[in-house]
Amino acid sequence: MSLHPQCRGFLDLLAASGGKPLEQLPLDEARTVPLALVELGGPAEPVAHVEDRTIPGPAQPIPVRVYRPRADGPLPVLVFFHGGGFVICNVDTHDRQCRALANASGCAVISVDYRRPPEHRFPAAVDDAYLAVAWAAAHASELGGDASRLAVAGDSAGGNLAAVVVRRSVMDIVHDGVGRDLEPCSV
Repeated sequence: MSLHPQCRGFLDLLAASGGKPLEQLPLDEARTVPLALVELGGPAEPVAHVEDRTIPGPAQPIPVRVYRPRADGPLPVLVFFHGGGFVICNVDTHDRQCRALANASGCAVISVDYRRPPEHRFPAAVDDAYLAVAWAAAHASELGGDASRLAVAGDSAGGNLAAVVVRRSVMDIVHDGVGRDLEPCSV
């Protein structure tokens, strides 16, 4: 099977740069690579509102960026966790993705800048992700959102965090005896 031409072009561009492979770079240099690639994603889509905030965290405030595709609503809320191997990306590397996601979904998107290793060891990212979802549920209305329509998502490592948060939330419900009267639903 051949590679899609856009993928081949991207890989050729990386190879032509002459730089070291990502895994051979010092951490501070590796973290600049995704930011340098942002422009390849095309222009940033406009959204109605973008706000940088911090929310309470277990060890320090957790930075989040909130995107609203339009002013009317209450909107569904989507808590998004960026990828990057848990280490190299942040809310800035995924800004354009979150703008596009907000516009395409009609959701208020909360992008979470969770603590990253090696500065912060496991389970710091998981704890930040879980607290961010709990915060979003409790504060959705102040963001123009509807907490009864809350979802989590992420790409790559962020997808892993989203899955862990859902699993942890379900286990909390089971262990606390909350939700025993909930009806199952299909998606």
